Amino acid sequence: MARDLTKTNLSLEPHQILLRPLVTEKGLHKANRYNAYAFEVNALAGKDDVRRAVESLFDVKVVSVNTLNRKGKTRRFKAREGSTKVWKKAIVKLDPEHRINFF
Repeated sequence: MARDLTKTNLSLEPHQILLRPLVTEKGLHKANRYNAYAFEVNALAGKDDVRRAVESLFDVKVVSVNTLNRKGKTRRFKAREGSTKVWKKAIVKLDPEHRINFF
């Protein structure tokens, strides 16, 4: 059974929760069509933490938050084998009257 890291007594600031926006083709399509934005977030942050961070940093109204843990991929460099980092992704759907402009 996996440990639930979201039930700790740590309190993270909003700028510590949202690490960076994921500006990709797929992400921009979701933003234009569904008003949903993707962020890389701290692995210790839960859905409520992400909601509070987005609402306070961007001054918008969040409708829903979906999170997923991304596995690191195996990579090789010459004779050595390693892997990329494990990270957490959050997809935040906003109220129809709110938008986030990254550009």
